Amino acid sequence: MSYQALYRVWRPRNFQDVVGQSQITRTLQNAIVQEKFSHAYIFSGPRGTGKTSAAKIFAKTINCEKAPVKEPCNECDACRGIQDGSISDVIEMDAASHTSVEDIRDIRDKVKYASSVVPYKVYIIDEVHMISVNAFNALLKTLEEPPKHVVFILATTEPHKIPLTILSRCQRFDFKPISSQSIVERIKTIIEKEEISVSSEALDTIALAAEGGMRDALSILDQAVSYSDEGVELDDVLAVTGGVSQKILTEIVGAMYEKDVQQALSLLDEMIQNGKDPARFVYDLIYFSRDLLLYKSAPSLEGILERAIIDESFKQLADTVSVDWIQDAIMHLNQCQQEIKWTNSPKVFIEIALLTITNKESAAHESGSAAESEAVTGLLSRLEHLEKELTALKDAPASAPRQAPAAEPRRPQARATRNSYKIPYEKIRNVLQEAEKPALKEVQSQWAAFLNKLKSASAPAHATIQDSKPAAASQQALVVQFKYEIHCSLFLEHRETVESVLTSVTGKKLPVIPIPANNWQELRNEYISRQEQSASKQDDQEEDPLISEARKLVGDDLLEIHD
Repeated sequence: MSYQALYRVWRPRNFQDVVGQSQITRTLQNAIVQEKFSHAYIFSGPRGTGKTSAAKIFAKTINCEKAPVKEPCNECDACRGIQDGSISDVIEMDAASHTSVEDIRDIRDKVKYASSVVPYKVYIIDEVHMISVNAFNALLKTLEEPPKHVVFILATTEPHKIPLTILSRCQRFDFKPISSQSIVERIKTIIEKEEISVSSEALDTIALAAEGGMRDALSILDQAVSYSDEGVELDDVLAVTGGVSQKILTEIVGAMYEKDVQQALSLLDEMIQNGKDPARFVYDLIYFSRDLLLYKSAPSLEGILERAIIDESFKQLADTVSVDWIQDAIMHLNQCQQEIKWTNSPKVFIEIALLTITNKESAAHESGSAAESEAVTGLLSRLEHLEKELTALKDAPASAPRQAPAAEPRRPQARATRNSYKIPYEKIRNVLQEAEKPALKEVQSQWAAFLNKLKSASAPAHATIQDSKPAAASQQALVVQFKYEIHCSLFLEHRETVESVLTSVTGKKLPVIPIPANNWQELRNEYISRQEQSASKQDDQEEDPLISEARKLVGDDLLEIHD
């Protein structure tokens, strides 16, 4: 097979080609030129950032026939031999397959022998954190005092797993993720020499998908070249990475902000039907929202945007959405990203997240509107009542004597004016007759959960009942005490929704009977008074058995009873 992957063909051969790690390469070059380099190094950092490439370049540079130099010449026998792996004095090991004490002892035994071809023997141990603890202990003495002709370079992606005793004996260099801009510049150099056509949007998307790794970027480019027909376009890169185009992200964010649930869910469904990765979509949407927030907060920060390309549609969206809305959306998307890691149905969680983001402000607005509507209705009711009283006073004859109202027994009366609520006293009395304390306590214990569920199901319905509380309960019905009469009237408009949610929470079908607080206190006092009178009569009817027997013997005329 003659073809080689791009990341192998374009692996760095000198320090200048190691992209995005100038602080490390400069330090190493100065140490080599001044011949003050250390006997042991640790190169740590994410995958594909140039750790093993830098180690090999370091081995070539210190052994180059033109040393001391800042860059290897790549022409002498030493440089070429190290590059193609034919010189045995530069040993590359994969620690994942050499984890035992015996492997380290083999190194320790051979390290004392002088190098055969080049001045320095270099051990490059990749993924060194995979070595066992006992193997590290066997390496300690050798790392501390190696022969003068030996250099150890330990590469790892997880430096926290290396014992401190090893770390303290090495110079440590932390390789950082490569910036998207640096990746794009490097790829431009490669495609120019390889004569590959790649659009600028495709380059930006490749750099983002690589997540800071140059090797990953070249692998994606390789796939996109194989997938595309002629030049590599944005759609080719999105196809091989599972990413989502900015056009779709812009439309989804716009649909959510405009509260167009149907459009947002349709775009999501279409995207997943086309084979896009749901997790990748959430990742892209988070970064797109982040870029939107940064651009909206400080347009001059265009250079640090990760996902977005500044076009007209992006600028228009940034002008439309609010900062608070974007921040809230990012929080919900981040939570969704955590949840879909542990589920087999990621689409469901994404749909819930989109619905939550879309409906949040809408629900708050509806709740506020319901409260405003309630206040307006109350004022209109009072205004109508005052108008009727004023009309009655105007129509009444000035000389007509005022008659005292006929005395009536004091009891709550059901009112039935417009915009008022006719209280069903008989129904409530029936509930009180059958009321049970356990039934009321059971409803009270579940009331908070019921209100939370109702709020999610219908914000307007929740607004009508949120300040109410259960007053009495039987197995057949529930009496709920509201603050004012207007609240009862508004509740009736959402009665079916409220009762449906209440049934789902309590497991019982309980019709809700509303009553204003003042009327409830009157009715409750009336009921308690009747109960006390009934108990008193019953006590009077129960006579002492001794008195009853005496009454039978002597009769009522001769019987005298003393306490």
